[in-house]
Amino acid sequence: MTEVLFYHLQNMALENVLPPLLEKSLERGWRVVVQATSEERADALDAHLWTYRDDSFLPHATWRVGDARDQPVVLAIEEGNPNKANVRFLIDNAALPADCGAYERLVVVFNGDDGDALAAARVAWTDCKSRGFEVTYWQADEQGRWQKRE
Repeated sequence: MTEVLFYHLQNMALENVLPPLLEKSLERGWRVVVQATSEERADALDAHLWTYRDDSFLPHATWRVGDARDQPVVLAIEEGNPNKANVRFLIDNAALPADCGAYERLVVVFNGDDGDALAAARVAWTDCKSRGFEVTYWQADEQGRWQKRE
C-alpha cells in the first residue's frame, strides 16, 4: 500500500527542507526520484544539493545522465522511474504520476503560502484518499520540527 505524506511549507524554502528529507530516505536504504515541473528548477536543485552543507554529500544526478538507473537520488521533470525508486517526491505542484501505486511512499511538498500550490495539494489529497492510500499531513512547529497533524 502506498503511503502519501503531505509536507506543508510555510515561511520555509524547499531548498532548506528537501535535503534533510532526502538524507533520511537514503539512511533508510530507499532510492528516490524528485519530480520538479521545469528543467530550470531541477538544475537549480541539482546545483544546490552539491553545496547545501559543507560537511555533507548527497549522491544524486539528473534524469539526463546515462547512469541514472544507478543513482540513489534522481532529479526529474517527467513521470517515469529511472532508478527504480521506491520513494517519489513531488515538488512545485508536480502532478501525481500514473504509476503512483507502485511506490512505497509519495511525498508531496507544497508551499502553503501559495494559493495555487495549496489548491493542487488539496486535489492530490482527495485523489490519494480515493485510491485508498494511507495519507498523512505534516507541518513544522515553531522550532522547525515536523509534526503530524490530524
